[in-house]
Amino acid sequence: MLILATMFYSCTTDLSYYQKQVSIPDAHWHSKFQPVFQIEITDSGKQYTPYLLIRHDESYPNSNIWLNVQVKVPGDTVFGPIQRIEFELADAEGKWEGVAVGGIWEHLIPFSVAPNEVFRSPGMYEVKLEQVMRKDPLPAVLNVGIRLQPKN
Repeated sequence: MLILATMFYSCTTDLSYYQKQVSIPDAHWHSKFQPVFQIEITDSGKQYTPYLLIRHDESYPNSNIWLNVQVKVPGDTVFGPIQRIEFELADAEGKWEGVAVGGIWEHLIPFSVAPNEVFRSPGMYEVKLEQVMRKDPLPAVLNVGIRLQPKN
């Protein structure tokens, strides 16, 4: 019984190093609303993969989302260059990818930021997200966030 309980616990334990989400006011993401996530790296011996966390309802009008992602590395006073990244939320037939709970869809999508050395040195990092879709505000977006997970 103890072995089964241990196996269940290890399968359900969140292995992320960092995870935070913010609510989008009124579920309409204005481009001027640019959440910033502060991530403290303490172990420089590990490599990390960043993930976008996004939750939307069934009425989200697109199969993707374009974001400007900027990173401020420890010791810098300004954010680095803007990286425009497209995140696919549905397949070619329009079927949502991700996990559904009722009419809410949650996506966890890995991405990379340049330079690839980001998150390798100890210190405080900041990641800023800006939606850059043609529709502004972007409707039906409930939450957005960042997860940082150690690479195996």
